[in-house]
Amino acid sequence: MARSVPATEIRTIILACEAGMGSSLMSVNALKKKLKKAKVQGVTVQHKAARAIPADAKLVVVHQGLAKVVQRKAPDAVVVAFKQFFNDPVFDQIVQAFSEQGEIVSNLE
Repeated sequence: MARSVPATEIRTIILACEAGMGSSLMSVNALKKKLKKAKVQGVTVQHKAARAIPADAKLVVVHQGLAKVVQRKAPDAVVVAFKQFFNDPVFDQIVQAFSEQGEIVSNLE
């Protein structure tokens, strides 16, 4: 069964990357804009290296190539992996969960 967390319990979304620059930073900004457009308040998006994810993280969004690293660093986190840095449907699903106060579900096995 996939791990999930109610969106109402999340105050910080961590978007993990490999080195902390480039396309992942643009993904952070795009996610922030989507949340703002959806009028989601009280949620911040942090950009962190995958190897620096805190063990107590609740929600981590990461490129599928780094998902296993994140799972080892934060074994209790809900990890949502994306394939494309831009316009991946995962980002819209996360925003929708916040807008509807629904569940955020990991897409990893």
